[in-house]
Amino acid sequence: MSIPNLITLARILLVPVVVWAITSDAMLFAFVLFVVAGLSDAIDGFLAKRFGMATELGAYLDPLADKVLVVSIYISLGIVEAIPRWLVILVVSRDLLIVGGIILSWLVGNPVVVKPLLVSKLNTVAQIFFAGLVLANLGFGWNAGIAVTLTAAIVAVLTLLSVGFYVREWVRHMNGGTVHE
Repeated sequence: MSIPNLITLARILLVPVVVWAITSDAMLFAFVLFVVAGLSDAIDGFLAKRFGMATELGAYLDPLADKVLVVSIYISLGIVEAIPRWLVILVVSRDLLIVGGIILSWLVGNPVVVKPLLVSKLNTVAQIFFAGLVLANLGFGWNAGIAVTLTAAIVAVLTLLSVGFYVREWVRHMNGGTVHE
């Protein structure tokens, strides 16, 4: 077990604490934990690349940790009604659709290798920025209403675009085509 993988596992173990903080209305604490999780993601990535500590397990664990954190934060913020329920459903459904497509492709004997598309990378950045903005807004008692609304709209558009591109690529693959980045 490499140091970057241990850091990633720690980030996964941090998720229930972040969920507890959000649902206990300890938003400043949740924001601090969110920042710690982000820093840990940067540190484990740096260590893995800079010092040759990258592993196959880490290649799976790191994006899993990111998705578990983001999805958990969105669900928690939705439960406490800090973000719109429709946005939570959209973000979570996108991830479930992608995972479901991957599983289905494996079950039918035509496994798809998913490489993140540019729109997906932009979507992830927007989702993380939005979660951090909402947590900071609540934790520090800011009034960032217009920024929150605008960022929510950007997340929604990018999530829908990401779904469309992934579905298109998945259908191409399942019909014998190749998946393009």
